[in-house]
Amino acid sequence: MALFRGLWSVLKTLGRTGVDMCAGCGGRIPSSISLVCIPKCFSSMGSYPKKPMSSYLRFSTEQLPKFKAKHPDAKLSELVRKIAALWRELPEAEKKVYEADFKAEWKAYKEAVSKYKEQLSPSQLMGMEKEARQKRLKKKALVKRRELILLGKPKRPRSAYNIYVSESFQEAKDVSAQEKLKLVNEAWKNLSLEEKQAYIQLAKDDRIRYDNEMKSWEEQMAEVGRSDLIRRNVKRSGDIFEH
Repeated sequence: MALFRGLWSVLKTLGRTGVDMCAGCGGRIPSSISLVCIPKCFSSMGSYPKKPMSSYLRFSTEQLPKFKAKHPDAKLSELVRKIAALWRELPEAEKKVYEADFKAEWKAYKEAVSKYKEQLSPSQLMGMEKEARQKRLKKKALVKRRELILLGKPKRPRSAYNIYVSESFQEAKDVSAQEKLKLVNEAWKNLSLEEKQAYIQLAKDDRIRYDNEMKSWEEQMAEVGRSDLIRRNVKRSGDIFEH
């Protein structure tokens, strides 16, 4: 998105609109935020076309900087709630604009993928598919994490051991990070159950915080049509103790 905004600024400086530019390659940009023609215009660079953002994610991406500016001290989860509320109140006519853009971009994306593959030889195609399978597993988790951060998903609860490590890690000085972790781990093992109890209680409190925040967050996701992010089987007992 940042790349596209930079490109758009350059085109405006040159006195050419996105529609003018794309007329030369057969594509067009229906709005200033659309990425429809990017696969066509940059196919010669050899980059595999990227999937377009969903309607709600695009709306959230647009609104987040505005809400951050208005509420600089607010938590990300609070901003996401405000954005979700704004999306719910958005007139259907405006939502349809986002949905139409997404459908147009998805169609362009599929066409760009087909054209990209047509340029490859059979051996190149096999190599590309093999590499894609390997990268897909690595990227899937990263993309998912980034999306969940944007959507304000609560942080997972920490175990008693993790809380202890975060408090004790900085106390070990003049040694490598690996050695620090080893020392802290040994210190944790040497603690009595009574000494660990304070950290166990903190972990229980953090689990309650997490469960409450997740309940609220999942209700928001259901309201904006992201039921795919709602847990099916919820475990109330977790790795509170650990190690």
